Amino acid sequence: MRIGLFADTYPPQINGVSTSVQMLKHALEKEGHTVYVITSNNESAFKYKYDEQEKVLRVPGIKTGLYDYRLSRIYPVHLRKFIKSWNLEVIHSHHEFGIGIMARLLAKELNIPLVHTLHTMYEDNLEIMTKGHFEKTSKKLLEEFTNIFCDKTCNELIVPTTKVYSLLKDKYGFTRNIHIIPSGIETERFYIENLDMKLVDQIKKEIGIKKSDRVLVYLGRIGPEKSIDFLIKAMPKLLKKNKNIKLLIVGPGPEEKNLQKLAKQLNVDKECIFTGGVHWEDVPYYYACGEILVTASTYETQGLTLVEGMATSLAPVCINDPALISCVTDKINGLVFNNEEEYIDKILSLLKDKKLLTEIQTNARRRAEDYSSKAYALKVLEVYKEAMKSKKIKDNKNIVNRIVNRIKGGDNDSSTKQ
Repeated sequence: MRIGLFADTYPPQINGVSTSVQMLKHALEKEGHTVYVITSNNESAFKYKYDEQEKVLRVPGIKTGLYDYRLSRIYPVHLRKFIKSWNLEVIHSHHEFGIGIMARLLAKELNIPLVHTLHTMYEDNLEIMTKGHFEKTSKKLLEEFTNIFCDKTCNELIVPTTKVYSLLKDKYGFTRNIHIIPSGIETERFYIENLDMKLVDQIKKEIGIKKSDRVLVYLGRIGPEKSIDFLIKAMPKLLKKNKNIKLLIVGPGPEEKNLQKLAKQLNVDKECIFTGGVHWEDVPYYYACGEILVTASTYETQGLTLVEGMATSLAPVCINDPALISCVTDKINGLVFNNEEEYIDKILSLLKDKKLLTEIQTNARRRAEDYSSKAYALKVLEVYKEAMKSKKIKDNKNIVNRIVNRIKGGDNDSSTKQ
């Protein structure tokens, strides 16, 4: 099968969607399929860049001011023939704007089945994006926007969790078929036995982590919707119980300076280590610097970083959110909290009880194996087949309707002449 993956973000950019798209590409290729990626050029607003060997086309994009995302040109006309020469059998879009609109236009013009994955819960971030203004209007527009991009313009729709499924079905009233497929990861990339522990030790030394430190890891975008301030505000109370605790915050984002300021105000700036963005290849090594993975974000559609950390044998401690507890079962392969008091208690219980920590870490690693890239790719391939089938049925119906309409038109003409 010849497949086109359309996404506004792709490595070396580091975020959940970028990781998901690259993982899917590699997994599909291992199954013998030819996969092209169309994404934005993160280095230029004017230049196109095509890696023929990797089959990755980067389209010029302008900075949006939202993390490291760029908004590409919606329809670069002179690239149409180039993309058409790939003879794509299915297009799979992963964003709603920019490249996502391009995917829809090309799918319609070239008559190619379109599959879309909804990765982002915009409703959870609406207040931050609009700063609380025009709340009712914004929610209505968001509902209409989601309906157009996820219900009316694609042949098949994929969502990662029941959390997203419930929003679309129960709140937005979607009647279409929706496939729930949790995004996978290249789990073997994160396994401790596949890492060079000398490099882990080197990173620890560079960022100031000592052997006696007990390290909590947050990895992901540094944005207000991620509730990293919750983790920092809990640090003074944690340090009263265990002075060796460190909070390692890995990733880029607009909130970094504000969070550093908060840590300083709380006098925990030495215990909160900010690394900024790191190279994609180094991500597993930063997970391996810690023992526990922490997140208080309720913004996730799935939380791929949670699964990555589990694959690195970290014990996850996460907030009680449907997207997160879909892969974390409390007291089995992680611990779940509802408030700051519970968060602190659960962190301390893991640090005090070595047996419990080891058990949770072992179970977390096993659970992560359920999210292998191969299992994910095989499920997505079935959706591609459904899209091709439904597209063919729809096209046949359209042909029949056109013939019927022409016959009716001919009959009307002849009756008029008589």
